Amino acid sequence: MKKLFLAVLAAVAVSTVSAQYKAPQIIANGGYHNHPSSGVKNTISALKASQKAKVYGSECDINLTKDEVLLMIHSRWHPHHKASPRARVQDSSLKKMQEIPFSNGEYISTVEAFLKLAAKKPATKLILEPKPQDSQERETILVEKMLRAVEAFGMQKNVEYISFSPWICFELAKKAPKGTSIAYLAGNYAPEYCKGMGCTGIDYHINTLRKRVKWIKEAHELGLTVNVWTVNKEVDIRWCIENGVDFITTDEPVLAKSIIKEMCGKQK
Repeated sequence: MKKLFLAVLAAVAVSTVSAQYKAPQIIANGGYHNHPSSGVKNTISALKASQKAKVYGSECDINLTKDEVLLMIHSRWHPHHKASPRARVQDSSLKKMQEIPFSNGEYISTVEAFLKLAAKKPATKLILEPKPQDSQERETILVEKMLRAVEAFGMQKNVEYISFSPWICFELAKKAPKGTSIAYLAGNYAPEYCKGMGCTGIDYHINTLRKRVKWIKEAHELGLTVNVWTVNKEVDIRWCIENGVDFITTDEPVLAKSIIKEMCGKQK
């Protein structure tokens, strides 16, 4: 009987600890690229792995080619070592960028290919990151083409946006449907300024928020969400949960899910 009583006390203690933390949502950085089926960020296989892992979102980067095609690629350059001379996305055509495959055999995808797959399993949102361009004019073109593509696939409610470019955030706030999630990435503006830009959230590096923890509370008081990137270490994931962030962007979604389950008593 004594052992049973102690076991019940222990269970209650664990439940009490778990209940004090809100479970953040998990976003796979560049898709779940660490999964054995992928190995490369911003690929169809990484998006599929994110969907299979049932995470909240799969982050992917969008750049604009010289011939104004939206490609899913993180770097400003073709990442493959065989691309010599290395092709810069904004100075290259779609054809040139797709001449050489990634290390896993896939080729750089268009935004339409991503949206087509995402539309089949919309429970995992696309977190689109339009990359800064060489001019505001090109950034406006990128935003408008991206929004048209999202609308064409009926994905307005299943796509969220993040960007390092203030101009892109301004343009999204003006041109995206009302209620669209838009978060600023660079970490150099206080939450109040981001709200003034039309953003609905901040999405800052963990080192930035460790130095300015008060920004988490300030953002929430302003009705903004808080995302943190790129959080891969257990100690950092725990810090994010303890400080009440809304989203964790990570290369390790399985690890994040296990820690959230332990600390929050559930997974989202």
